[in-house]
Amino acid sequence: MPLDAAALKTALQQTSGASPDGLEQLHTLLCRREAGAFQRAAKATGAAGEPLVVACTQERRLFTELNEHTEGAAPLDVRPIHFVNIRETGGWSRDAKAATPKIAALLAAAQMPAPQPVPNVSYRSGGRCLIVGHADAAEAAAALLSDKLDVNLLLDGAGGALAQSHGWAVHAGRLKRLTGWLGAFQAEWESSNPIDLDLCTRCNACIEACPEAAIDFTYQIDLDACKSHRDCVRVCDAAGAIDFDRAPRTDADTFDLVLDLRPEPAFTMHQPPQGYFHARDERALHKAVLELRDAVGEFEKPKFFTYNQKICAHSRNERIGCTACIDVCSARAIGSDASLKGKLQGKVRGGPEGVRGGQAKPTGGIMVEPHLCVGCGACSTVCPSGAISFAYPSAVDQGQRLRTLLRAYGAAGGREAALLIHSEGAGARRIDELGRAARTERSVHGVPARVLPVPVWHTASIGIDLWLAAFASGANQVWVLLSGEEAPEYRQALGEQMAIAQAVLSGLGYGERHFKLIEARDARDLAALDAALREAPAASVARAASFNAQANKRATLELAIDHLMAHAPQRSESIALPAAGAPFGSLKVDTAACTMCLSCVGACPEGALLDNAERPQLRFIEKNCVQCGLCASTCPEDAIALEPRLWLADDGKARKAARVLHEVEPFHCVRCGKPFGTLRAIEAMAAKLAGHAAFQGAAADRLKMCGDCRVIDMHTNPNEVRITDL
Repeated sequence: MPLDAAALKTALQQTSGASPDGLEQLHTLLCRREAGAFQRAAKATGAAGEPLVVACTQERRLFTELNEHTEGAAPLDVRPIHFVNIRETGGWSRDAKAATPKIAALLAAAQMPAPQPVPNVSYRSGGRCLIVGHADAAEAAAALLSDKLDVNLLLDGAGGALAQSHGWAVHAGRLKRLTGWLGAFQAEWESSNPIDLDLCTRCNACIEACPEAAIDFTYQIDLDACKSHRDCVRVCDAAGAIDFDRAPRTDADTFDLVLDLRPEPAFTMHQPPQGYFHARDERALHKAVLELRDAVGEFEKPKFFTYNQKICAHSRNERIGCTACIDVCSARAIGSDASLKGKLQGKVRGGPEGVRGGQAKPTGGIMVEPHLCVGCGACSTVCPSGAISFAYPSAVDQGQRLRTLLRAYGAAGGREAALLIHSEGAGARRIDELGRAARTERSVHGVPARVLPVPVWHTASIGIDLWLAAFASGANQVWVLLSGEEAPEYRQALGEQMAIAQAVLSGLGYGERHFKLIEARDARDLAALDAALREAPAASVARAASFNAQANKRATLELAIDHLMAHAPQRSESIALPAAGAPFGSLKVDTAACTMCLSCVGACPEGALLDNAERPQLRFIEKNCVQCGLCASTCPEDAIALEPRLWLADDGKARKAARVLHEVEPFHCVRCGKPFGTLRAIEAMAAKLAGHAAFQGAAADRLKMCGDCRVIDMHTNPNEVRITDL
């Protein structure tokens, strides 16, 4: 790599606060031949308690072992080693000589402390495995697994042959239902065959005796071919093994693991539960067997999300509003809890008591099963309110990392930074492949000097709040690299969110081309990836923001929008937003239809709709509206419609203040004159109850009285039917 040692030292001192003593030597061949230099650095940082960053990932294993065997070096749990790749990401490209700001930025980000730890989700597997499929394939798989696992076969389909020995439990029938996850699968199957495989000794007498050859070596009877001679029953020595009068039955059992060898999987979602393996060919079977053999014991994974039911806009009083997280979840880990009115809502399943983290509120919410969650973070990206958020790492930690990266890049002289968000798995491999190709092929440019790779657990875990915050902090463009790992739902959701973010920037005069999705599934897409990364810069914000990302998604969005508006090349009073996934907007109220019942106020989960204790008013704070639609679905007159937009009138102050959407004159009590209700509401109620026996004659006036006067009138006229008696 053409490293500029002097410039890199200066940049690191400016951006990370590193002391000059720690930068006296820059190692250009950081591999086995400089193992001694690493050991000296490990001892020095261990004694001083300073972070140790190694700008090489190729020899990660070697350096980790050297640290363990170096006297005086701090152990990894005291002083971890941060490895960062600056070679394929920048040093091996056609403009590597200009990559010093990028390398300084990558090193500065690598020195940041690890994010705050998150709770774990536990699995326990005893190794009880169900293999579902035809006899030949199931028997072959069982032979590969039986020395490690407690194997059970379910023959779902005709054909093949069972082994003569009873090496494992065998069932026959059609799998009707399979639910659960690693260590907790529930299987249910239906069996209607006359031969009971538990009782069958596999002596083969029935096969020889059957004149129609209706019995094969799976020891099941083809009932369509059977002519009811019952020769098989006469020759069977096992009492009750063959019984044509046996009624079809449904069996159920629990398993820790499932190997599905059928053409169509039991789970059709993009991300099946952990512990379930679907193998249609030999390659998939080999991979599954290797993983299954190690799937015994206790396992943990991070709990990837946090959920705040109080601001969830999914449902209120059994009315459905926002379903964005449910629709996008590729693991089907999120479900609606709207029907459980008055019961424990917004719960997280998975504890021994069945509920964790719930709050007793009769307002509805979602259910999240942490054992099924795979940590994509797409739910947090599409959530308009921030009720569900990604925790591994949190938005605060991720925002701080992006800000550090951009500040270091700018302080080192870098300009027009493009953030390339990619996964730590396949996405990182695509970038490595591109970097290596640039070193050997003249036609390949490699990762440009202005493109800053940002590895994340999953590309769908960063959304519009951090994208706009990054742009406000000086990023020129934000790109997301899709590497084939993502579910189709994620691609659509990311595209919709990018359309909203671009609409905001375009409406503020920053132009176009700030956000895009780049696809590179394998090495065949490297040429397209190489070209996509060389796109020309777009317009940037004149002054980088200084705010930090907040834990609340909408708080971060407000900070970013305020900064972008303050430095906007042009001012727009209102920016129309795409309807799909819009987190901002207004409401249109049909004042002719609205009766001011204010049911919409009670339905609004965000406090965007308000009443007025002094007058019949429907007020609205646009900043709080998440466009969930609960107000529209609750309104009995269908008088409310959503209007996705970003309203920036009066320098954005108008959207933060309450304004009146609808106002009517109050109805005054016919007895005391006190205002209560509205004229339209009282007239509508009187019309609906006009034929009721309890409201005839003078009693009809009670509908026009306030609550106090109504009680007084009922007690002063005891001969009339009381409303409370009905």
